[in-house]
Order: sequence, then C-alpha cells, then structure tokens
Amino acid sequence: MRFRIRKSAHVLERIGLAMAGAASGLFVGAHVGSTISFFTSQAFILFMMIGGAVGFYLGIDTPPKPFHEHDDPRDIDAAEFLSAVGTFLAALAAFASVGVIILREDLHIAWTVAIMAAWSVGVVMQIVAGAIARGRK
Repeated sequence: MRFRIRKSAHVLERIGLAMAGAASGLFVGAHVGSTISFFTSQAFILFMMIGGAVGFYLGIDTPPKPFHEHDDPRDIDAAEFLSAVGTFLAALAAFASVGVIILREDLHIAWTVAIMAAWSVGVVMQIVAGAIARGRK
C-alpha cells in the first residue's frame, strides 16, 4: 500500500512539473508570438508548450549520481549542473515574458530574441540532463 501511495505521489509531482513547463512555454510563446509575426501561430504555441512540458518533466528531479568513495570531490555531476542552469534559464525567461505581457511593455526585438533563446537553451539543457541522469547504470 505504501509503495502505491509513494508511486502515485511521484506521478502527480511529475505531472505538475510538466504542467509548469507547459505554462512556461505558453507564456514565452505568447510573448514571442505577439512580437515576432513569424511565430504568430497556434502550432508555435503548442510546440513551445510541449517542449516546456518535456523539459520540466525530464530535467527537474533527476536521479542523483551514485556516490563512490574514490570519486574526485572536484568532479561535477553534469546532469545536476545542466538541470539547475536549464531550470533557471527557462524560469527566468518565463518570468520575464509574464512581466512583459502583464505590464504591456514593448521590448526591443533583441530582448525578445534573448528571452526566446534563454528559454530554448534552458529547456534543451533540462532534456539533456534528464537523458544523462536516466541513462546511468
């Protein structure tokens, strides 16, 4: 019984992370789509939402690297680092997008491109981190 409750809680947590990622993609997509006419489509918004959902699902709460006594303490866990930086970049871009949308700011195109790039790089880093962490033996 306890195992099923823990498993159910973990599944709910992962679904919540995916929903947060999808919302992040929605906000960034709405901002970028309203600024750059090439990205003004429902397909772009859907693509951003799916990318965010996959990134947050895989890239947050990655399995830790096993500890061995003979490991060099200066070695970094690539998956942990990519997950942390990727989550920060994606969240920062989403936060900036929401701010721009709510405050009705008219940013220079370079800032919009920077927000899109930060979000895209962040989500890719999360996906790579999740792949690395889950590929360990």
